[in-house]
Amino acid sequence: MPLLELNAPLGYKRALHLLRRCTFGFTKQDIEDTFENLTPRQAINLLFRQTLPDPPLPINPETNQEWVESGLYAPEQMDGELQEAFKRWFVGQMMASGIPANQKLAYSAREKIVYFLHTHFTTIQEKVGNSRSLYFQNALYRMFALDDMPPPTFPDLPVPPPPLVLNFKNLTIKVSVDNAMIALLDGNLNVKGSPNENYARELFELYSIGRGLEGSLPEATEQGDYIVYKEQDVQAAARVLSGWTTNTDFDSITDTTVTLDPETQLPRGRVRGNALDASGHDNDPKVFSNRMPGTITPDPLLLNGNRATEESALDELRQLIDLIYAQPETAKHICRKLYRFFVYHEITPAIDASIIQDMADTFVASGFKLQPVIENLLCSQIFYDAAPGVGDDAFGGIIKSPLELVINTVGSFGLTVPDQNTDLASFYNFTGEIISVADNQGMNFFQPFDVAGYEAYHQFPIYHRSWINVNYLTRRYDFIRNIVNPMSASLLKIDVYQFVKDNVPDAISANAKDLVIELCGYFLPVSDSLTFDETADDGVSGITAERLKYFLHVFLSDIDPDPEAAWTQRWTTGVGISTATEQLQRLFNVLLQTPEYQLQ
Repeated sequence: MPLLELNAPLGYKRALHLLRRCTFGFTKQDIEDTFENLTPRQAINLLFRQTLPDPPLPINPETNQEWVESGLYAPEQMDGELQEAFKRWFVGQMMASGIPANQKLAYSAREKIVYFLHTHFTTIQEKVGNSRSLYFQNALYRMFALDDMPPPTFPDLPVPPPPLVLNFKNLTIKVSVDNAMIALLDGNLNVKGSPNENYARELFELYSIGRGLEGSLPEATEQGDYIVYKEQDVQAAARVLSGWTTNTDFDSITDTTVTLDPETQLPRGRVRGNALDASGHDNDPKVFSNRMPGTITPDPLLLNGNRATEESALDELRQLIDLIYAQPETAKHICRKLYRFFVYHEITPAIDASIIQDMADTFVASGFKLQPVIENLLCSQIFYDAAPGVGDDAFGGIIKSPLELVINTVGSFGLTVPDQNTDLASFYNFTGEIISVADNQGMNFFQPFDVAGYEAYHQFPIYHRSWINVNYLTRRYDFIRNIVNPMSASLLKIDVYQFVKDNVPDAISANAKDLVIELCGYFLPVSDSLTFDETADDGVSGITAERLKYFLHVFLSDIDPDPEAAWTQRWTTGVGISTATEQLQRLFNVLLQTPEYQLQ
């Protein structure tokens, strides 16, 4: 089944659906003034086809200067403090801090892909233990996020670097010798004669070819056969990957001791020994199994006599990635990850043979680029499930991660993160609170439980449902209570009265029932054609008339003989604003502490 494009204007509901899935936050004006009037392709061009600024470098809170390129630390400063600063800086990028208004959503959309890459090629802060390695890996992901756009240029270099090919296959090569990845999966322990298979195993199982469609694989007929590859292939790949170690003992990235990737100009790992004698690399041929037949041998022209060199080791790595990406299952595995990230977790054999295959065909035809696959998916009828109502898995089919819940909530109310260039302390305090709240809800940012990453993005069969248990759901509701409470000390606190005043027409705000419907339509993804009339309730609106009446009752309570008329009077005259504010606080509390609000 090909991914047929939806050519009609998005309208309100579909525009909300798109921006919930592919950005980290938007405003009501973004929907009403722009996106609901665009076709999916026009919207995607606006989000993914802009030339965007590079982010500012993160700033050391102790020195007020960047440290990732210069290596400038404060005296006696511990790197752990800067690891936390980096994470807060990354959250600031997700929220497009300091970016012009006309580019904020596009910037946020790019960061959503950077976040996807972070969930795919995961890392663990405690294992890596180096703020600069974490930053440069993040910069690598950002460089490759929009891989159908022109690659970066380096006009300040006296000699132009080799051309950078932007695609997911080349990113896999770069990640394989990235300092953070080498540290995470013990690449520095993988040497000739004593191979360490950690990275090779995860490269196959998690990062590239995968192990087929979960829940539908045939039984293996021999030990060590994983259907799409074999244990022999892991062992051979480990030998290909031997001889690398981290290169983090440098001050400035202009130092002669730093190993820069010539194409990205980012620091990377180095070979043991030196460039002309890669003494830790296994230089013998590596023979792969019948599942992915091939033999990798060093290029004689790149050897130094019979000794491996950095270039010969890199060439073997490229041969390995070529071999992996020549397997049809690799493209399908990557596209399954994209489908689960943007659409829904369940992939049946029928979906795998149709939608996923179509995505994989695009992936291969584009030269293994992610961007065309993502764009086609987000423009497709499948993504919007063009049927009326919400009786399907398209709308509200994914549970927000804690980080998405917090950032989306803050963005939906129009709160902006302070600019690090003008108020660094407030910037770090604001983004630090976001990370702290997300951690309280069960997402320890950059500290997943294991090397497979956050369970929501890989753990069959529960996937994103792993974000929710009784404790974590309670903490999500506590977060809402805290930011709606006017007495809260939270930096994320919202003014609900002012939000309604600024974002909802008075004609709607003055009518209590209309206001409830308006806010449900904006905040709750599973809502469509809402009505308080039980006889007209179509059963597919997502929010029944009975529940709307419950929201109304909590909103207005019984403080007035005629609650609806009293609300209209307060709103239109502006008399009794404090009472109206308290009523709105109750309304936002009850709406945002619903199961539906946890969805996107």
